Amino acid sequence: MTVDGGAPRPVAGGSPTTPGAPRRPAARVPEATVGRLAVYLRALTEMLAQGVPTVSSDVLAAAAGVNAAKLRKDLSHIGSSGVRGVGYDVSRLTAQVETVLGLTHENAVALVGVGNLGHALAGYGGFAARGFGVSALFDVDPALVGTVIAGVEVQDVAEIPDVCRERGVTIGVVATPAPAAQKVCDALVGAGVRSILNFAPAVLSVPDGVEVRKVDLAVEMQILAFHVSRRHVGASGATGTDPVADDATGKVFG
Repeated sequence: MTVDGGAPRPVAGGSPTTPGAPRRPAARVPEATVGRLAVYLRALTEMLAQGVPTVSSDVLAAAAGVNAAKLRKDLSHIGSSGVRGVGYDVSRLTAQVETVLGLTHENAVALVGVGNLGHALAGYGGFAARGFGVSALFDVDPALVGTVIAGVEVQDVAEIPDVCRERGVTIGVVATPAPAAQKVCDALVGAGVRSILNFAPAVLSVPDGVEVRKVDLAVEMQILAFHVSRRHVGASGATGTDPVADDATGKVFG
């Protein structure tokens, strides 16, 4: 079972062969690496659009905001290694990362809750450009049901099971108020959706085999506020609170 905030689990992958040649992915790819692969892909896609044929680990790492050693380790998990003195073939590495991330086929997305945030998400063209077409929209508000956003008609939440099955929805996005989130999640899971992106300020409980990713904008703002506060404390030379260490990096704040 995956619950918001739960421990990360490894993702399937393969094992390496010879440097500089195609290699089978490593047996398991750590969840943290998966997150960074998406960032590497963004940088690679931009390079591909600019016609860049090869890229060194240093340049790619800088574009992704990580150090080169971490990038090389991440790419080794998916069975990729650069050629000494040449670097990585951008086109080839892009295709490999897309394959590992499961982006070689289209994903149908259902979005539930088309209030201010949901409406913005539904109208964002970047999802479709990356293979995540919004194919279904749902809401409970009679004033919204029947309206059309970015070419997709908003339907009543009662239609979630039938519509999601008919349209082959693979990813559900929950953008409802907190009290409605679990019921919506249950409806999506009941319709066969096994991947859910949760924008609602609520912890969702799901059965085994269902993955949930939580995006809490308020929490992210609070974290940023913490860093703003620490910088002000440092600038004034004030003390009184203990430094706080980032568990992921070991960097100490304060």
